[in-house]
Order: sequence, then C-alpha cells, then structure tokens
Amino acid sequence: MTEALRCYRHPDRETLVSCSDCGRGICPDCMTFGPVGIRCPDHAGVSGRAVAPRRAVRQAKRSYVSGPIVTFTLIGLNVGIYLLQLLMGAGITASTGWINEHGVLVSRAIDSSGQVVGVSEGEWWRLLTAAFLHYGPIHLGMNMLVLWFIGPPLEEYFGRARFALLFLVSGLAGSAGALLASPDALTVGASGAIWGIMGAAVLLEARKIFVFGGQAMGLVVLNLAITFLIPGISIGGHIGGLIGGALGAFAFSSLRRMPALATLSVVGVGVLSVALAVSQV
Repeated sequence: MTEALRCYRHPDRETLVSCSDCGRGICPDCMTFGPVGIRCPDHAGVSGRAVAPRRAVRQAKRSYVSGPIVTFTLIGLNVGIYLLQLLMGAGITASTGWINEHGVLVSRAIDSSGQVVGVSEGEWWRLLTAAFLHYGPIHLGMNMLVLWFIGPPLEEYFGRARFALLFLVSGLAGSAGALLASPDALTVGASGAIWGIMGAAVLLEARKIFVFGGQAMGLVVLNLAITFLIPGISIGGHIGGLIGGALGAFAFSSLRRMPALATLSVVGVGVLSVALAVSQV
C-alpha cells in the first residue's frame, strides 16, 4: 500500500496536493496558488514572512500578464469561429453554411449537395469540431459565460497544458455521449467540454481539493436540473463530458507523482471516447 502523502512542513497532516515545482506534499495552510499551479512556500517566494513590496508588485504583474490564457484562448476560438460563420453568410443561428456542414456532430446525414456525411463516413474530426460551434449568440454566450466563470480556477490548479488536454478530452467524451444517446441529432456546442470541467471540479472536491470553494457539486446539480427540464439540450453530451472530465481529473490527481503516466491516462480517456463513438456508428 502506498504511503499517504504528507505536508513537508506539517508531517502530521495528510494531503492530496503536491507542489508543482518540487513535488513535495503541501497542506491547505502551505498552498500558494499561482498562474500555472499550486506551489509550496519555498517555491512561491514566501517563507512565513510578508513578500517585499517591490517583489509583490512584480509577482502581481506576472500573474496579470499570464492569467488563464488557455481559458481566454478557448473563448476567443469559439467566438471567432461564430463570427467567421456570420461573415460567410451562415445567418444569426449559424445552423447552415460550410463550417456547420463540415463540423456539426452527426452519425449520418445528407448534406446540401446530396452526399452522405457524418462520423459513420469516417469524418471523425466532427467529434471535436462540434465543441467549437454554436447555434446562435444566446447558445454561444451562455456557454462562454460558464467557461469564463469555471475555467480559470481549474486552469490555475492543473496548469495550462493539462487544462487544455482535459478540455479537449472532455469534448470527445461529450461527443461520444451525444452519439450514444441520440446518433441522428445534429449536435454542436462546447457544453460537453464545459461539463467535463465541472466533473473535474466535483472529483477534486470529493478528494478535499476545493477549487470552487466547495460549490462544485451544487453547480453540477443545478445544471443537471436545467439539462433535464429544458428541451433540446443534449443530455448524452452533458453526461458524457461530465464522466470524461471526472476520469481525467482522477488520473491527474491520483498519478501526480508520475506525470507522464497521468497524461497518458487522460489521453486514454479520449481514445476510449472515440472508441465508444465508433461502436455506435
């Protein structure tokens, strides 16, 4: 049995969090949240004393310049693609046009030229591209608002690369869930990937890592109610993304001392999602 990780400054305290720089265990009293992970006092520039004013200013500037870059980039990509659809004449709902026809998630359909298209025809990119398409400004705005709210805390905890991987894998899991639940529906939206982020937050909360201050479960329950009460929402996509994100967070948090294996495990969740989609179509 593996020995429990303990805080290096308080050996009597067990913890599930380690410094992103040195890997030593740190308890909540010793954690310092930075733009690319959680650090111990030694590597965060604090040792139980106040940081010098000039140094604090420099650190604040670095945090401001860096920030949740991946979250903002994802928001920019989604908004940019929607605007490009409008420029190409897709209409306000963006439910037509070249980008939608070649990116929407569907098992099998007939396009405007009369050709058979879809995941069943080998167009596997639809499992991912659908996560960057939306049906109109309200759909886009609501998803981006949620991503803007919940993305930065997870990006700060996992770091940019892991957060980006978690988002993409959750998107694949959401697409797999959507195909399993309703293969003939035309599905778009980043909600599957966003639900993956919420699933990751719930998993961390269950392991006493409160990136949302203990509010993750309440957020998921509220959104689950909305998912089942409002018609037209992809239930399979939401549930699939939730499971994929939780599995990814479990791999990252459980294999924190073996980062390469943790990353491969999360990639494995994405591969499994694609395999499930293949089995459906």
